Amino acid sequence: MMTVWLVQVSQKLLLWGALSALTLAGATLILSFLQMMASYAHNWLQMRPIPSISGAYPFVGHALLQKSGGKEFFQQLIHYTGQNRHVPMLKLWLGTVPVIAMYKAETIEVILSSSKQIDKSHLYRFIQPWLGLGLLTSTGNKWRSRRKLLTPTFHFTILEEFLDVMNEQANILVNKLEKHVDGEKFNCFFYITLCALDIICETAMGKNIDAQTNDDSEYVRAVYRMTDLLHQRMRTIWFWHDVLYLLFKEGRDHKRNLKILHNFTTNVINERANEIKREERKSDDKGTTPSNRKRKAFLDLLLNVVDDEGNKLSHEAIREEVDTFMFEGHDTTAAGINWALYLLGCYPEVQKKVDNELDEVFGNSDRPVTLEDLKKLKYLECVIKEILRIFPSVPIIARGLNEDCDVGGYNITKGSQILIIPYALHRDPKVFPDPEEFKPERFFPENSIGRHPYAYVPFSAGPRNCIGQKFAMMEEKVVLSCILRHFWVESNQKREELGLAGEVILRPTNGIWIKLKRRNADAS
Repeated sequence: MMTVWLVQVSQKLLLWGALSALTLAGATLILSFLQMMASYAHNWLQMRPIPSISGAYPFVGHALLQKSGGKEFFQQLIHYTGQNRHVPMLKLWLGTVPVIAMYKAETIEVILSSSKQIDKSHLYRFIQPWLGLGLLTSTGNKWRSRRKLLTPTFHFTILEEFLDVMNEQANILVNKLEKHVDGEKFNCFFYITLCALDIICETAMGKNIDAQTNDDSEYVRAVYRMTDLLHQRMRTIWFWHDVLYLLFKEGRDHKRNLKILHNFTTNVINERANEIKREERKSDDKGTTPSNRKRKAFLDLLLNVVDDEGNKLSHEAIREEVDTFMFEGHDTTAAGINWALYLLGCYPEVQKKVDNELDEVFGNSDRPVTLEDLKKLKYLECVIKEILRIFPSVPIIARGLNEDCDVGGYNITKGSQILIIPYALHRDPKVFPDPEEFKPERFFPENSIGRHPYAYVPFSAGPRNCIGQKFAMMEEKVVLSCILRHFWVESNQKREELGLAGEVILRPTNGIWIKLKRRNADAS
């Protein structure tokens, strides 16, 4: 009897415990839901005065909003910012999260110039598995410390050492393009991207992966695939949860490619670190100083950089930064060069002026581009700046507010997501009349006087501006000057045929289709 009684008591206790756990779980869920609703209501009331895009529904916000024709989020955003140029910002809701779209220089300045509002949007967390907490994704003291350490590695005198790599890879590209001279139109997008990938691989890691001659390498495929997966995950809500993501084929693909990328970078870092140690041991044995290799890469600089306490970066920290250089340093410049070929092909009168400048600087020679040459290519620099105005490589900059912020008389609450839209900002007709027209003269020094410093931000601005903008400008000048010294570019593609996709990078989903002729054949 005692045994039966004990069993019954145990069962009742277990049942009571289970009910208590369910009650507690239910109460927790209800409390979380009430807190979310309270925050939602607070944000809704606080930011009610901010002009809003119509069509939001309770709890889901604008998630169900679709413009006729099924255009993507970026195209919808550009449509609404174009329609609402008279207001300083626009509000929309992604679920219960307020999102503020900014496209006016005065409002953007408040965010970008702030030393406090430096947190990237929560969407950047999807990049963290690949890049860790490097310069792109970190924030607060870690970001400040890392930025301080890395800024000297982008000094112009150091960047000059990378000119040889840029020249070599640009010449390989020219040789690849030769087969298209006087031929049919072709999509140049991947030619340029592979060239940019070779340049960043050798300058970042000191590793020649020969992407232009071997685009089937495992690492090259992994870089492409991971970039596509990141774009896809950011715009697909059901891919946001880490555990759920792994249930999909894309999640498992992400995990597999991540392993390939990390293994490659880790192996390169270990190889170079061991090589440096061997060189140091040899020099100690002989009593000489280590010989400098003919070329250094960012990796070499990172292996030797020390913080204020005299500590070197860990290999994991170095991998974060090398992977960051790889991610940020090939897609952005490749996009810029592709857009340049498209616009120059559409505007032969501008291309002719570039042609004349190249004649003045290089004559008929095939010699490599030097630092002095880059300084003389002033019109080409204005061309690149105007290209980045019309087609900024990064069309949207996303920040997460870490405290309440007053912008233009509107109170924006902590936790709001800020979308700074250079693509729309650069089309303000008050700053850039006839904004869709390609006019490099806008960036002549005399025409830039009095322009708002935050009216043009292709590399962002303020404390979190792009650390690699000098590198990018140098690369685009070298590659474009090399191409245009050999070929005359023609393009008949209309803007509406490009299929603009504004994800992490501004891409033409339909490619960039051009024709090539021998330079000066029909350029006169």
